[in-house]
Amino acid sequence: MAKTQLNVRVDETTAEAARRRARQRGVSVNRYIEELVQRDAGETGHTFVEAAADFMKRYESVFAEESGAPARRTPDKPA
Repeated sequence: MAKTQLNVRVDETTAEAARRRARQRGVSVNRYIEELVQRDAGETGHTFVEAAADFMKRYESVFAEESGAPARRTPDKPA
């Protein structure tokens, strides 16, 4: 994958913490920050999907009623 340069400004305490953590993990600061962003993006996406699924489960009967479609029956939720 092609790399793009990204410049960020952080206070010295944050910069030193990033350097220290990268050194402890045996990776460059660039790689450390890249991994943090990827992990954060993945968690956010997963959290969103879980929340959307929960929303649909909670309000499925309302959507079915509005659209005239019967609600699906699930083992834990009779129609």
